[in-house]
Amino acid sequence: MNTSILKPPRSVCPINLMLESLGDAWSLLIVRDMMFFGATRFNELRGAREKIASNILTDRLQKLEAAAIISKRNDPTDARKFIYELTEKGWDLAPILAEIVLWSHHYEDSDIPLEVVQSIQTDRAAFLAKIKSQQR
Repeated sequence: MNTSILKPPRSVCPINLMLESLGDAWSLLIVRDMMFFGATRFNELRGAREKIASNILTDRLQKLEAAAIISKRNDPTDARKFIYELTEKGWDLAPILAEIVLWSHHYEDSDIPLEVVQSIQTDRAAFLAKIKSQQR
């Protein structure tokens, strides 16, 4: 594992702490794919539309695991492979991702279905509970 993962933070500012865990171009997309699309295996995550390179995905998965945002366990169908899952800490990012979806929808042309936007706006707690129950 990359030893830079274990470095102490530059500061304990809450925003800095979050950025040190999730502030690269890929980590939130990995969390998104796990949270909203149920991706749990390396190849499922690698198949995202943003086309993350295998070496970058491996590095980000290690960092997310070191930050306790995801956990990794052996795949019961193939011991050479792993299943990745969001931890409670990872699931606690759901409201933040929902806010990012709303912000992006408001300011950018996105492909988010209007029903999803309306669901978040109407009853955010129910939307988040539904997402969590579908993935667990």
